[in-house]
Formats: sequence, structure tokens, C-alpha cells
Amino acid sequence: MSDAQQNLVNYEIMGSKGPTVLLIHGLFGDLDNLKRLGRELESDYRVVAMDCRNHGDSFHSETMTYAAMADDVKRLVDELGLQKISLVGHSMGGKLAMEFALTYPDLVQSLIVADVAPVAYDARHRHILDALEAIDLEQVSNRKEADAQLAEHIDDRGVRQFLLKNLQRENEQYQWRLNLPVIDRCYSEISAGVRDGEFAGPVLFIKGGDSNYLTEAHRDAVTARFSDVDIKIIEGTGHWLHAEKPRIFNRLVRAFLEQHSRT
Repeated sequence: MSDAQQNLVNYEIMGSKGPTVLLIHGLFGDLDNLKRLGRELESDYRVVAMDCRNHGDSFHSETMTYAAMADDVKRLVDELGLQKISLVGHSMGGKLAMEFALTYPDLVQSLIVADVAPVAYDARHRHILDALEAIDLEQVSNRKEADAQLAEHIDDRGVRQFLLKNLQRENEQYQWRLNLPVIDRCYSEISAGVRDGEFAGPVLFIKGGDSNYLTEAHRDAVTARFSDVDIKIIEGTGHWLHAEKPRIFNRLVRAFLEQHSRT
């Protein structure tokens, strides 16, 4: 079955009035990751949170290119009958949001990108993939045991809790909701930069002050694609800025949307 024939990505809608805002999570995440932002916006916006392919409750596929994932977003937009949307994406989700805006600029009102540039990165998640694949699920009878195995490779308890959200129990056996084999095999696609092109609408980049995912070295790659750019920095945060200082992150997103999401 081709991707065009696959089911829609899994999604959840919060709010029922106002402009539509699509929230897109990062690698190893799901639609819950930006739900706090969704709740902040739902009184004034129609918020759609989605699971990317091979993540959460969305379909599994043999490819993870940004072009293919942008088409997933397009099918969702068509399914919901949307004319124009604003997008908020973190990390991989930020790249996907940029890819969609560059591919379908007429469908995008505004764009908010959290701590990522439109460029290729080195294998920053290799240790996480190796750690997840090292877990012997046949020897796991509860989440505590899975956490103990993961702790042999990852010290940060918060990161482990985030990753273990992807464990589910079916037929007395734990398994990953993530399509780990494909994510591993397609990691170079996930690490790749986004397409060339131009999007003339308003774009906000939000950078974690302590993160090196978005730096001055990325300026040319950003300005080559986006002409109306604002950059905000949340000091004292790393790559997970939306989780580390959610009030500030959500306030920046809301302020930008209030200025740019209404035609």
C-alpha cells in the first residue's frame, strides 16, 4: 500500500473557534508533547495536534522523508477542510513545519519553529536509538524494569520518562509504539535539511538559550528560505525549551499568533 493510500495521521482537536493552529512534535514524541500549549490556545484557536508517521498512534511507513511527511500534513489539512493554518513545530516537527510551508506556502498563515534550523545535523540522537534498541522487551514485565534497562545508557530521568511514554502493553507483552527499525534506518532522512524554496509569510524562531541547535552559523540557511523572520531566545533552557519554561514559551507563541494568525 502506498503512502498516499495510508490512513491519515492520528490527530486531536482542541478548541472550536478562531484560526487553526497545527502543533507538530519532535523525534520520539507524540501529540501530547505540545498539549500544554494547545490548552493555552484552545479558547481562541482551533488547535490540531498530530502524531507524525511512525510515532504515537499514527500509521507506520517505510520512509521518513520530510517531503513525505509534508504530504501527510497536506492530507490532514484537506481532510479537515482547512484553507489556511499556522504551524508550531519543535525539532523534527519544526523541520516538518518548514518543509510544509516551503512546499505549500499558500496554505500557511504563519510559522513558529522551536529550536531547530532548516539544515542537516550530525547523529545527535544515535545514543538514544542505541539505548532503546538495547532494551530486551521480552524481559520487561513493568515500566520500572524498562526504566532500569534504559538507565544503563541514559542518566537523565526526564529523558527516560519521555522515551518510555512510547511503551505500550499488548497481549501481555510490552512493545514500542514507535517504529524503531524504520526510524533507525531512515535516521539520515530525519537528520537532513529541509528543501530549498521561499516562504514570504511571518516566521518566528524560538531558541533555547543553552542549546546549539540554532546558532548564528545557521543565519544564511534561514534567510535563504524565509524573508520575514523574528527570533526570540528563552534564556536558561536547552533544546526542550517548551517543557523547561512552558509559560514563557507559550506566551511567545500566543503573542506571535495574535499578531500574525488572522488575515
